[in-house]
Amino acid sequence: MFRGAFEHGIDAKGRTSLPARFREILAARQEDYVVATQGPSDSLWVFTPTTWNDLAAKVSALPQFDPQVQKFMNAFVSVAHDCKLDAMGRILVPPTLRAFAGLQTDVVWLGAISRMELWDAQRWNVRNQEARQLLNDPAFARRLAELGI
Repeated sequence: MFRGAFEHGIDAKGRTSLPARFREILAARQEDYVVATQGPSDSLWVFTPTTWNDLAAKVSALPQFDPQVQKFMNAFVSVAHDCKLDAMGRILVPPTLRAFAGLQTDVVWLGAISRMELWDAQRWNVRNQEARQLLNDPAFARRLAELGI
């Protein structure tokens, strides 16, 4: 399970270190790469190979001629990249994904239970403020209660 928020840098070549805790999870699963793709909210969603393959199987079962499924495939699956961990525990984020997420110098890795997220630090600060406000919203509290949380 991925959890926590970790501030890191990203260099001009697009290399960023995976948090040590996340690397430990990958090592325990004997996985040496991750799959990164465009997420909603201008961030990257990063999956272990096993989790990605499970998701891919579900996506493959969707009706492939449905226009919305095709758009989802274009926006989420087709732009995904395998990112191998190097000896220093870094991944190379492809230029297209760096541009999409606005990754410049400072990034934040987030744990999101079954996946990781990679955010530009400034975008994350804005998003985090919005998320904190949501926690105080009575309507959202009711929705969580309805979901059993």
